[in-house]
Amino acid sequence: MDLFRSEEVHLMQLMIPSEVAHDTIVALGEVGMLQFKDLNPEKPAFQRTYAGQIKRCDEMARQIRFFQSELEKREIPVARRGADPPTPDLDALESQLAGLETELTQLNANTDRLDRSYNELQELQLVLETAGTFFEDAHSNALQVRDEHALTAEGGQLDMGAPLLESASFTEPAGIQLGFLAGTIQLEKLAAFERLLFRATRGNMYLKHGEVGTVADPISGEGQEKSVFTVFFAGERARSKIAKICEAFSANRYPFPEDTARRRAMAAEVGARLRELHATLEAGTRARGAVLSSLAQRLDAWGVQVRREKGVYHTLNKLSVDVTRKVLVAEAWVPVASRPRVHDALRAAAAAAHSPVGTVFQPVVTYDPPPTFFRTSKITAAFQELVDAYGIARYREANPAVFTIVTFPFLFAVMFGDVGHGLLMLAFAVWLVASERRLGAQSLNEILAMFFQGRYIILAMAAFSIYTGLLYNEFFSMVTTLFGASRWACAEDAAITDPVAMQMDHTLCPSAFNSGLAMPRPGAPYPVGVDPAWHGTRTELPYLNSLKMKMSIVLGIAQMNGGILLSFLNQRYFSDSLSTWCEFVPQVIFLNSLFGYLVVLILAKWASGVTTDLYHVMIYMFLQPGNVDCSGQCPENHMYRGQAFVQVVLVLAALIAVPWMLLPKPLILRKRSQRRQSRDASYGLLAPEDNDFSYARFSDDDPSVAGGAELGLEAGQQQGGHAVPAGHGASHGSEEFDFGEVMVHQAIHAIEFVLGSVSNTASYLRLWALSLAHSQLSAVFYDRVLMAAIKSGNPIAIVIGFYVFLVATISVLMLMESLSAFLHALRLHWVEFQSKHYFGDGYKFAPFSFAEIDKVEE
Repeated sequence: MDLFRSEEVHLMQLMIPSEVAHDTIVALGEVGMLQFKDLNPEKPAFQRTYAGQIKRCDEMARQIRFFQSELEKREIPVARRGADPPTPDLDALESQLAGLETELTQLNANTDRLDRSYNELQELQLVLETAGTFFEDAHSNALQVRDEHALTAEGGQLDMGAPLLESASFTEPAGIQLGFLAGTIQLEKLAAFERLLFRATRGNMYLKHGEVGTVADPISGEGQEKSVFTVFFAGERARSKIAKICEAFSANRYPFPEDTARRRAMAAEVGARLRELHATLEAGTRARGAVLSSLAQRLDAWGVQVRREKGVYHTLNKLSVDVTRKVLVAEAWVPVASRPRVHDALRAAAAAAHSPVGTVFQPVVTYDPPPTFFRTSKITAAFQELVDAYGIARYREANPAVFTIVTFPFLFAVMFGDVGHGLLMLAFAVWLVASERRLGAQSLNEILAMFFQGRYIILAMAAFSIYTGLLYNEFFSMVTTLFGASRWACAEDAAITDPVAMQMDHTLCPSAFNSGLAMPRPGAPYPVGVDPAWHGTRTELPYLNSLKMKMSIVLGIAQMNGGILLSFLNQRYFSDSLSTWCEFVPQVIFLNSLFGYLVVLILAKWASGVTTDLYHVMIYMFLQPGNVDCSGQCPENHMYRGQAFVQVVLVLAALIAVPWMLLPKPLILRKRSQRRQSRDASYGLLAPEDNDFSYARFSDDDPSVAGGAELGLEAGQQQGGHAVPAGHGASHGSEEFDFGEVMVHQAIHAIEFVLGSVSNTASYLRLWALSLAHSQLSAVFYDRVLMAAIKSGNPIAIVIGFYVFLVATISVLMLMESLSAFLHALRLHWVEFQSKHYFGDGYKFAPFSFAEIDKVEE
């Protein structure tokens, strides 16, 4: 079972000739199975050997991001690379990217400058047209007024509006010159602009404006709703005030000749320049489009080359340089199964570079703990992520993901069991799995990406939900008779056995909802799951409560025992017999003396059909050991011969197990520490740091736990590049033994297990609570919404009722309830199951891999 324990990983040393170092790292990146150690941790990044090359890669990555942003602005798709890119030539690529960036930057600058000129000329054209209309209308109105006055004077007719005094007759003012400014302003700023002009000039101005629609702004280039304005004023002081107000409101001012002929000539000149600029802009756009189209074909391959080169130089910076600067020394963790591939890659790299000397590849003995590496498929990867979210397994520690593949969706289904809801979830999961190739190539939003990554978990949860739904006989809270007729009958009429008919018509058998049903043939249970006759009856809730509560305890104790068993497998694998006798054995005794016995009583009660009150049995087992029948008041609690003696023995065993977990292990460790100290004083052994190699990792107990070995290398299982620890809880053998610390640590673990056995057992009752809540919510939506609408007989009410039922089912039951069940199942695995055996303090195998680099960037 490859997934049960992580793969064996060895620490290997590579001595790479400097002339082929780059090509060698590239070849190893293609293999993707080496996690390099940083041999220069004291050096800052800017002082490392290849810091300059990394800066060059960063600059090229910036240029590629610039090209990508330009392509996104123009909505030009980037062509995906069809195959692996060729070996990059960093110098050639750098010069090519720099030239393209310069060319594209110049094109953009020229285009921006031409765009601004074009937009300014467009606004000037609008000002000439609109403001020219203002002047032409004013001139025509003035001529009309003058002509009217002339006709009145010639005809001798008295105008009722003419002044009475001769001195007040119509005369044109002489010597007063009005100035004006014309331009454009955003339409939303026009009202505030007019008010401020009025206040600044104290009303000595006249504003004329007209809307011109959406116009591209010369500064920002964005389309804005604008209006052309003309302000008339008198005096230079007013001109300066108005000019400052125009600047404050971002109003663009343009030259405007008062003479009509000059105005028309300017308009013609502006139109000609606009046509020229339009042709120039189109040519520039075509040239830039050609450059960007060429970039789109090669940009993805260039990005891959730059990312890989940067990764190669980051890896080279982790290598130490020999004093002769002819050899680079590397240390890397390598899975044992991948060592042949690494050998082949090293030979191929040396042959391709025509190097006379190949790379030396040899194991190294180390004290450092190896990384944890599991090979997963697309199905098991999601379940492994659930476990890794709690903590990465120690090296070669038993992996709970193997059991999580089955237990997680099953516990979810215990809380979510319903055939109908399971089918809806199954349809969604099948769609995700069937579309995985298409969806995997797309950029999904956060929610859909989360569902897609867990598609196989959803598929397993749906399948188990259908299974438990069949056991619960739940199908959207509707009664089903998939496995035959009910074994129960109406107490008033034994011929009435159809639970569907009784559920639909309560008058058919009223006693079913008052006193209950009767079983004509006792001892004939329903073939599969819950008898459909229980549905909707008065005794349904008490029956299902009792059934699901006991079932939750049985499942919980079984899973916790499985977790303790895994701790034994870890202890046996790491030769930690002291933990086996001082932790595993008393834990099994304590848990099963109390709660394991309760499970046996539950199964016995189900098998025999007795009416024993298990609450009383467990309470009197602790309060009055040996008093089984409550001093004769509850004789039904006596289930078998010798029950009193068995319960007394179990209580005593549980009490003995507590100090057993607490005291022996620290005392034995202290004794062994004293013996080791006396032995070291006699022979004067060297400390591990004084040796030419590192010792194996010692456990909390002495290395002699593993068969009485003297040294760590003898205690552990020597495997290639490192020594497997003799004990599971690792600590260095040369460290000073602190009995107080060990005692406190053991006391914490013992108390945690004792209290956790009670709290964790109670925690599994969430299976009962959520299953009951899901069932009752489903029943409420079915009875109070759908069936109420159907019984009304109104087609509109039926449509509305079905819509409300559908929305409530999807939103509440399929989304909220499924999320709740998922989180509770996750908690049961992380806390109740994994806390019994899982340390989770390892670190993940993170190799230098081109495939991973490409995946992260995508």
